Amino acid sequence: MNLLTLLIISAIIFLVAYFTYGRYLEKQLKVNPNRRTPALQMYDGVDYVPAKKPILLGHHFATIAGGGPIVGPVTAAVFGWLPAVLWIMIGSIF
Repeated sequence: MNLLTLLIISAIIFLVAYFTYGRYLEKQLKVNPNRRTPALQMYDGVDYVPAKKPILLGHHFATIAGGGPIVGPVTAAVFGWLPAVLWIMIGSIF
């Protein structure tokens, strides 16, 4: 299996999971898009401050990307590439 095949299969699985599992979670958690976030409810100018989307993306990306370069290659070296790819895909979905 070449890299392009793996990429296409992974993209299809992620898209299907995004639309099916995302809707399932939205129904189970009864998501209310009009609900105010804690940053708005408890705004104090110090700890609870609304952030812009690019700032939030940077925080989330830095948190997630921190362990990836260490854990990914170690998992692949110990268990092989297929378990590492499955671990990443299943962990990303659920």
